[in-house]
Amino acid sequence: MATTVTPSAHAAPSDTIDPRVMIGFIAMVFGMFMAILDIQIVSASLSEIQAGLGAGTEEVAWVQTAYLIAEVIMIPLSGILARILSTRVLFTLAAAGFTLSSALAATATDINQMIAYRAIQGFIGGGMIPSVFAAAFTIFPPSKRSFVSPLIGLVATLAPTIGPTVGGYISHAMSWHWLFLINVIPGIIVSLTVWSFVDFDKPDRSLLKKFDWWGLLAMALFLGAMEYVLEEGNSKDWFSDQRIIWGTIVMSVGGVVFFYRAFTQELPIVDLKAFTNRNFAFGSLFSFVMGIGLYGLTYLYPLYLARVRGYDSLAIGETMFVSGLAMFMTAPIAGKLSVKMDPRIMMATGFISFGVGTYMVTGLTADWDFYELLIPQILRGCGLMICMVPINNIALGTLPPERIKNASGLYNLTRNLGGAVGLAIINTMLTQRTDEHYARLVEHVNPSNPAAMSWLAQVSGRLGMFGLDGDAAALKKLAGMVNQQAWIMAFIDVFLGLTVLFCILTVMTSLIKKPSAVVPADAGH
Repeated sequence: MATTVTPSAHAAPSDTIDPRVMIGFIAMVFGMFMAILDIQIVSASLSEIQAGLGAGTEEVAWVQTAYLIAEVIMIPLSGILARILSTRVLFTLAAAGFTLSSALAATATDINQMIAYRAIQGFIGGGMIPSVFAAAFTIFPPSKRSFVSPLIGLVATLAPTIGPTVGGYISHAMSWHWLFLINVIPGIIVSLTVWSFVDFDKPDRSLLKKFDWWGLLAMALFLGAMEYVLEEGNSKDWFSDQRIIWGTIVMSVGGVVFFYRAFTQELPIVDLKAFTNRNFAFGSLFSFVMGIGLYGLTYLYPLYLARVRGYDSLAIGETMFVSGLAMFMTAPIAGKLSVKMDPRIMMATGFISFGVGTYMVTGLTADWDFYELLIPQILRGCGLMICMVPINNIALGTLPPERIKNASGLYNLTRNLGGAVGLAIINTMLTQRTDEHYARLVEHVNPSNPAAMSWLAQVSGRLGMFGLDGDAAALKKLAGMVNQQAWIMAFIDVFLGLTVLFCILTVMTSLIKKPSAVVPADAGH
């Protein structure tokens, strides 16, 4: 039988970790890795899935959107479920359900089946992510934070970063089915290991009688509609589309009911009182913005490489791997710094590294390749790890054990929502700024511009030698060049905006109160 560890069971502090506890925790971390990886693993292979299922472009986008909507609902819900079922039962059910739904996704024969299985996969898998954060700050003493916090920070940031890389390799080497089948064997191992080795809290099924079902429905409508609006808004021209309007209405009504019940119910679905802790509130804010940086750049770099450089998913994955390698190499350094350095200075250092990396890309041209993006990606990877570790510690490291489960769900939710909000803003900026830059560039390409007319004449002549309509082909080529330059200029605008954002965050670190106390060592390790 697994060793039972409860907060009240410790009469004397000890820094010794039971090997069984460590084995169970490592299994939980790997389960979280799979759940987060699956957010992005299909992003580089949607075209293969679309071809395999005979789906339309708009339909196949729901393979990712359905997962995100379902996951964002489960993440905050996991706190109360862990208290009712225990972490052991919740995580085992989540890992087993994630494994089964992964296998089902690989057997999908049409797009509707795939979307349904992905929604189940995202919902069930979302229960694993906050459980790991809660366990890390419950079962380990503060002296072990230099190992535990970098580990979960690395997984939370590395998994979505290398998702396109892993997906690209798998879909090229085998087929898109293996994007899901790859979860089956590890998922079974994780499920069995967690059930056998994790037992550090006990269920409280009496809470089920107070469960707020209306609050759950309101939260599902609020977060689900919000994720849909943010994901689909730009492609549907926002409020020009009836579905976005109705999604916003559902989000607003659901939000009002959800927050009302969160503040009035005896046992709310999500306990928002954690935000009264100043460090948790600031940590969640920083996590939200890091979600923008993490998911935003994981989206922007592949978009540039595909649209401008013409890279396929495999080449994009190889280029993007640099950031993941930088995170992996920086994780142990960040762990050591976290016990020696003021967390506010450490965060500021990470934000500066991230900001310098984004600022370097403001010199982007159509010729940038692996080597031009190398240093910015290294700075991004190092910056993410250096600031994520102290953010985790400040947000969750000073909360009492009984509040960590709920707080962990909220904390992880802020990162995912940051990614969703960031992608919506980035896509909107790209669309609007591209149109504006295109209009300005076109103003200079007219018959009164000798350079433009000379270029058209030369290209028209060369193309005419091959029996083509030289004038039409030259105009088409010029339009393509102008559009590409407009898009690159919009891309630069986005990176400049991200640079400003991280400069502001650097200044905001001074507002954080330096943690003067941590969870007592005998509070659950």
